[in-house]
Amino acid sequence: MTTTRVKICGLRTAADVDSCVTAGAAYVGFVFFPKSPRHLATSDAADLARDVPAGLAKVGLVVDADDAALDALLSDVPLDMLQLHGNETPKRVAEVRSRFGLPVMKAVGVAGEEDLPAIDDYAHVCDQLLIDAKPPKAAKLPGGNGLSFDWRLIAGRKWSVPWMLAGGLTPDNVAEAIRLTGAAQLDVSSGVESSPGVKDPALISAFVKATITVS
Repeated sequence: MTTTRVKICGLRTAADVDSCVTAGAAYVGFVFFPKSPRHLATSDAADLARDVPAGLAKVGLVVDADDAALDALLSDVPLDMLQLHGNETPKRVAEVRSRFGLPVMKAVGVAGEEDLPAIDDYAHVCDQLLIDAKPPKAAKLPGGNGLSFDWRLIAGRKWSVPWMLAGGLTPDNVAEAIRLTGAAQLDVSSGVESSPGVKDPALISAFVKATITVS
């Protein structure tokens, strides 16, 4: 049996972190975007990050952050990876990766086949890709909207860097998502919440268990 690597994003409390540890997640994600119900102040994130056990990667999600904002964030919060979840260009992704010396994950939104070439563009400049559902034009959030895309669009595709599937995943559909896409890594946020920004330990546990597949 093989367990895929799971990232639980949008953690806000010590209990959230404990639930991820207990469930066997590989990554924990902290959101630094004020419009999100999962937003954390850097002081709170610093406290949480310091208590994350070794071996569990700490990922900071930012949206179109400038160098000053990233400097301030990284001076306070001990992160292992930056997740760029805005409209950052490939050039900007490369700049962040070079300047801050941390692995960079770039989120790329997909709604249709026309969005797929951008994945290749970003694969050349980041350490990991996060392939997410493209938010609706009127959406206030770039992610965490509980929406999925047609997973058949990326079935069997491979890129030059590791990638993670996101968007509308839940304990009920994640096994099917793995079967259709071959994803070895998965990102979930709203799909393991009882209400926006409130993580449910039972759903976190159920999600991770549902990713166990026959190798």
